[in-house]
Amino acid sequence: MSGPARRKVYLDFVGCRLNQAEIERLGRRFAAQGDSIVERAEDADLVIVNTCAVTNEAMRKSRQMLRQAGRANPDARLIATGCYAELSPDQLAALPGVRQVVGNRDKDDLIQIAGHSAAPDFDQEPIARDPLPPGTLGRTRAFVKVQDGCDNRCTFCVTTIARGAGYSVPVEEVVREVGGLVAFGYREAVLTGVHLGSYGHDLVEGPVSLFDLVKALLERTSIARLRLSSLEPWDIQPGFFDLWQDERLCPHLHLPLQAGSDRTLRRMARRTTQDSFRRLIDAARARIPDLTLTTDVIVGFPGESEADFEESIRFVEAMGFARLHVFPYSARPGTAAAGFAGQVEKTEKDERRARMLALSAQLWERHQRRYLGHTLSVLWESARGGTPEGLIWSGLTGNYLRVQATSRQPLANKITDARLTQIAGSGILAVPLTQ
Repeated sequence: MSGPARRKVYLDFVGCRLNQAEIERLGRRFAAQGDSIVERAEDADLVIVNTCAVTNEAMRKSRQMLRQAGRANPDARLIATGCYAELSPDQLAALPGVRQVVGNRDKDDLIQIAGHSAAPDFDQEPIARDPLPPGTLGRTRAFVKVQDGCDNRCTFCVTTIARGAGYSVPVEEVVREVGGLVAFGYREAVLTGVHLGSYGHDLVEGPVSLFDLVKALLERTSIARLRLSSLEPWDIQPGFFDLWQDERLCPHLHLPLQAGSDRTLRRMARRTTQDSFRRLIDAARARIPDLTLTTDVIVGFPGESEADFEESIRFVEAMGFARLHVFPYSARPGTAAAGFAGQVEKTEKDERRARMLALSAQLWERHQRRYLGHTLSVLWESARGGTPEGLIWSGLTGNYLRVQATSRQPLANKITDARLTQIAGSGILAVPLTQ
């Protein structure tokens, strides 16, 4: 089916886990066609960059990545795709070296656009070989896109414009894809989507929900670990947390809050309140042992007063998140909030962001310290250097703690227990408990 290698392909992305899932899946599809995936743009015949437009900074990084790829290899065919390509194709087409711009609506046709004829669908053989370089998009953890688009109308978000209405990948197709990943050595699958919690609402096979999809994957595949990406808090149905009775479902939830002030939440058109969010968190912690809970926070939203921000930071601290992703509000053309009164000055947004990030650092250290002396399961990813005592291995616990250990034994892509000993830099030192 795959035949000899036809070309060398370099793939990269800016932005969210969904963008990463799309680029990983694209890599597997190119490899199944006989292409080879290379680690550097300068070695490629074809370069594809999956861009992001969620903030002005994401757009800047997308342009920078495209310029760097164009400079590194002027002879390669450089294709820009993704949300930025959907919203502002002319801007990207004007960048030096960009040969083609492909919006989100045509992204699924990139194989054909790049010059391949139609081939057997990816779900018939997810991976023909190990096409991706170790340490980048290898076969330890796979991001699996199960949903795209969004039907929410948050006033700050450009995603609905860039991605369109929500749609879901049928359960059977996801089960086949994850089963194929298992067969080729992947140990963890991460389910991703723009609005993951809405999964199934559009499927004619319904009624189907994210609960049903997760249950099917746990029952019908032998994936060693299953992890969920971001979930909107209002999408979680009663009984959802009972799924974590299966220990293969990782005890890690990312529930975007965006603001800890009810007044700001209303202006954002977020379908949650302090009270409902608090009750959700209490229910999750009651059902999921060793839960790591992370969130997103936007600071400097139009109309956010100092009192609103103080309320928000107090609520975030009270919720005891493990870590925060903090973003200064970025006005996006076409969104309601871009026209709101009370736009906050950049200096004030920067100051609030710094304060929220400082809180995040405190919360993260506190959360890591809770597990010192504990034994947790670790999926070891790769070696990052070595010492006379052995290679230095890096991995993730089920509850998303980055750990590092020195071992003479080969640990790549293995899951072992490890005793966490001390915080070091951005991670935790551990001692693998191997047989």
